Amino acid sequence: MDILLIRELRGIAAKIRIDTVEQIYNAKSGHPGGALSIAEMLSVLYFYKMKVNPKEPGWDGRDRFVLSKGHASAALYSVLAQKGFFPKEELKKFRKMGGCLQGHPDMKKIPGVDMSTGSLGQGLSAANGMAIVGKKYKKNYRVYAIVGDGEIQEGQIWEAAMTAAHYKLDNLAVLLDNNNLQIDGEIENVMSPYPINKKFAAFGWGVIEIDGHDIKQLADALDCAEKTKGAPTLILCSTVKGKGVSFMENLAKWHGAPPTQEERDIAVVELKSALEQGGLIWEK
Repeated sequence: MDILLIRELRGIAAKIRIDTVEQIYNAKSGHPGGALSIAEMLSVLYFYKMKVNPKEPGWDGRDRFVLSKGHASAALYSVLAQKGFFPKEELKKFRKMGGCLQGHPDMKKIPGVDMSTGSLGQGLSAANGMAIVGKKYKKNYRVYAIVGDGEIQEGQIWEAAMTAAHYKLDNLAVLLDNNNLQIDGEIENVMSPYPINKKFAAFGWGVIEIDGHDIKQLADALDCAEKTKGAPTLILCSTVKGKGVSFMENLAKWHGAPPTQEERDIAVVELKSALEQGGLIWEK
């Protein structure tokens, strides 16, 4: 992968994080921890891998995306705005009356959202349906989903995992955000899903394990998934909840808490500094 493209994608991820903090601070509600941990995933999906057309959100040939962990919506809204699906000014209306950007994605109101999500455990089933239709009608689109590690404690996830393998959905790739934290603490203490890699492999999935904050590893894994035939692919992404904000990292309390003004100011300074240290310019 070209070094300039890696740099660009890192910059997009940094902007996703800044937008996420700003949205949640302005709304005085939201879920920063798990939104910050998926910034690189969204950056690589929307600006490297996926075929989408912001001018025609419902284009039949587009790749489909499902944010199964719908509470991380602030990060998705940022990347959609950066891609041009709607004006960035809309981000200021996050979780506010009169705006379309609800706490969880709504496919009927938000351009670029392929599936309404929020009730955890259901997104993979929806992604399966999209992939099955694609194969049945010989469409060349691919389906991508981001699933949370706490979310896979839901039984429906494993029914969907079995279904995807049974129907050999090789047009489906799932990125699993393995930050090891959920609202009640460490996932292994709440209800351990480990070993995640061996369980999905036992269900018939191809499994790729990567650093979920490494742009090149993400791009390579998605390229590999696209070449895989006869089975769906799980990209097991090791991540940090609250990534990029020093006082939020690896703390479960930031699963669903907004920052104060002082905390917001510190977070934005840190994130902009990281952006500039990478030789990139912050643009409002």
